Amino acid sequence: MPTSSISSAPVSSTWKDDLISGFLVFLIALPLCLGIAMASGFPPIAGVLTAVVGGMVATWLGSAPLTIKGPAAGLIVIALGAVQELGAGDNAVGYRRALACIVVAAVTQIAFALARAGKLGDFFPSSVVHGMLAAIGIIICSKQIHTLLGVTPAAKAPVGLLLEIPRSVARLNPEIAAIGAVSLLLLFGYPLVAGKARWAQKIPAPMLVLAISVPLAYAFDLEHEHTYTLAATHSTYAIGPSFLVNLPGNLLQALVFPDFSHVGTPASIKYIIMFSLVGSIESLLSAKAVDSLDPEKRRSDLDKDLLATGVGNLIAGLLGGLPMISEIVRSSANVGYGAKSRLSNFFHGAFLLLFVAFAPGLIHRIPLAALAAMLTFTGVRLGSPKEFVKTLRIGREQLVIFATTAALCIAADLLVGVAAGILVKMLIHLINGAPLRILFRPEVEERVEAGRVVLRVKHAAVFSNYLGIRRRLARYADASSIEIDFAEARLVDHTTMSNLHELESSMARQGRTLTLAGLGDHFQMSSHPLSARKRALVSPVAGR
Repeated sequence: MPTSSISSAPVSSTWKDDLISGFLVFLIALPLCLGIAMASGFPPIAGVLTAVVGGMVATWLGSAPLTIKGPAAGLIVIALGAVQELGAGDNAVGYRRALACIVVAAVTQIAFALARAGKLGDFFPSSVVHGMLAAIGIIICSKQIHTLLGVTPAAKAPVGLLLEIPRSVARLNPEIAAIGAVSLLLLFGYPLVAGKARWAQKIPAPMLVLAISVPLAYAFDLEHEHTYTLAATHSTYAIGPSFLVNLPGNLLQALVFPDFSHVGTPASIKYIIMFSLVGSIESLLSAKAVDSLDPEKRRSDLDKDLLATGVGNLIAGLLGGLPMISEIVRSSANVGYGAKSRLSNFFHGAFLLLFVAFAPGLIHRIPLAALAAMLTFTGVRLGSPKEFVKTLRIGREQLVIFATTAALCIAADLLVGVAAGILVKMLIHLINGAPLRILFRPEVEERVEAGRVVLRVKHAAVFSNYLGIRRRLARYADASSIEIDFAEARLVDHTTMSNLHELESSMARQGRTLTLAGLGDHFQMSSHPLSARKRALVSPVAGR
């Protein structure tokens, strides 16, 4: 089955659209890159460095046409954990050892790409992936709310940080909290205004936050160390440059090289696996999501996009940057701003480089509370209660998987949470009648009838054996009509239904037909159109 059908207008006719979109995305990316880097325990400039490499290097290595490469909130938890654990209390040491993990993980991603592992994006169950992302959102909020309030928490673990929020609210620094609260209000309220006013849609909300928060920081004189007393409570508070972004004098001073001395330790290996696995999955899923937004309905070559991400991470890691992925928020904005080709990613990186090179003083005036508000906003979107409701609508079993993944990601770490979610999903499949022997290897009969290919799937079609089904489909890449018959399958899970629905749409754009048959005796696990199907041993209960 072909993995790409990229065709785009000539660069000469689209570069102006890409230049405008690249500039607007740069306005979004600048504060987010700074905030993500600081939340990760990296120097602020490290996030910008990654986005520059992602824009000016990864663009030319086969990057998906409309994706924006750069640091992502989804990797904050891993990066911060690496810095803290590998540094054993010394964040400078931990930072350099984390860079070594990023470099080795990048080599792993390159190996994934060369092995054509782009299909990994189809393996992981969506409920597990979304549970992991929800957990990441909650963890981000647990850390950033304290920064937004101008308070240093005593707790380190996510659960402790969440429990300490009321105490931080009681101890908040009024001027810093005012900047954070105004920023948060703008981020949540601005979409309501932008939806009604067309002119406002071209002004990125993060840039509006900076336009308000920087003058507030100037009014509160955060440039100078001093104290102030709040008349209402007679309490005294200290503020100063520590509440502003701190940058090196020039770009050369920002370059930091990895420390490979501990790269073979169990802790380093754990973070190498997390960087390579979570980063690859999130990047592949983001690239697929952006393809669905592309007005020209182009399909990215996910293996090439993963290669571009891996090479970009290799360079960024060697220079002191964060890991990069195809970032969904900036990529979605890129599509909305009218980008036509991958040049928009290049321009966004070029604008970032020019700004950091020639206007570093402006970056230093950005208050940390404003960046914390942006990350809190991102975290709320990732871990929103709506995600739980959306998952429940797909099926109660999906909510169990989602909640298990999220809870263990928060309580333990991401690898434990993802592994637990996958195991729970497999257990549910076994309970629903899927034989153990076919969990990873589907049983499929193939035949050609009157020019139509028919694949008869027996026993079960689930996430863990879907890649085997996809390989069978790939044998008939030139067939104009393919039917998949599930009459003899006891179970067809949500991941398989979702992937086949996406494949059906993709083939339709190529003028080909994919038909799902034999589901008449199966009942849906919920009313959702892509819910899991289970074959009824008796007539399905009415209304089930």
